Amino acid sequence: MTGIDHPETFHGLPVHTFPRPGESSGGVLPEAAAVAWRLESAWQGDLTFEVLWRHFTGTVDTTRVRALVIGAWWQEEYASFTPVVELLAADADRFPALRALFLADVVSEECELSWLEMCDITPVVEAFGQLEELVVRGCGQQYGERTSLALRPVRHKALKTLRFESGGLPAPVVRAVGASELPALERLELWLGVEEYGGDVGVADLAPFLSGAGFPALRHLGLQNSEIQDEIAAAVASAPVVAQLESLALSMGTLGDEGAEALLRGQPLTHLASLDLHHHYMSEPLVERLRELLGPDRLNDDIDDADWDDDEDGHRYVAIDE
Repeated sequence: MTGIDHPETFHGLPVHTFPRPGESSGGVLPEAAAVAWRLESAWQGDLTFEVLWRHFTGTVDTTRVRALVIGAWWQEEYASFTPVVELLAADADRFPALRALFLADVVSEECELSWLEMCDITPVVEAFGQLEELVVRGCGQQYGERTSLALRPVRHKALKTLRFESGGLPAPVVRAVGASELPALERLELWLGVEEYGGDVGVADLAPFLSGAGFPALRHLGLQNSEIQDEIAAAVASAPVVAQLESLALSMGTLGDEGAEALLRGQPLTHLASLDLHHHYMSEPLVERLRELLGPDRLNDDIDDADWDDDEDGHRYVAIDE
């Protein structure tokens, strides 16, 4: 899970880890609305996430909490995220000011992305109707062994930013997002990942986003971290949604000359303020053509850094998988 870190800020607020019961907070706790509260309970003996949650909701004025970051939730053994979802959904009415939620802020030192036992997160999305930003980290099912990330289509009027960070995003999750009613959605990022870790998304699954018809407010689209990045680039090259975008990310995947050629042959991209193609496999001539088209200020800074650390068979790797 190289490249994933704990966020220092979330939703414009500094992240503050809530002290566990009996642990010194180092002084007075921050004002409830001043920070994004991070909760984690892993490897703390008898401290379950439920105990930590009850301690938090009994200590902090939850009516003023604006952002929550849920970290590692298990005890000694990895466990399903389901109990956390149930607690969040059950207590949603205690958080009328909550606008941002980060589910499963876990890094590789704690648990590999592919080993996180995620679940259906729909109850949380439905319970927090005022939510403006949602970030979800976790893969699909690995080798059929662990509970998989899932989502059903929802109707949510407030959500503006949605990001799935995954080394293998299941196609049913992507299709559920595409079938959802999200009229306020401005930023969408999907880290699609690889089939080995549950990422079975095809270009056809992306049709609702590429058409733009169901997402009138969308201004940033990220279709990233994919082993079919060339195919995605070819689809984006003629996608109606591009005209309404201010920024586009096709980064972190296996983008090569074929995808770059498709972008150059396709519709104009010069209206974009930003095009992120970092972690790519394009040749220098194609990179130079893109630079000439868009100029250096609108391409990511590390566009020159092609990732040629592939094996002897020429296999390409996404930035984040396991």
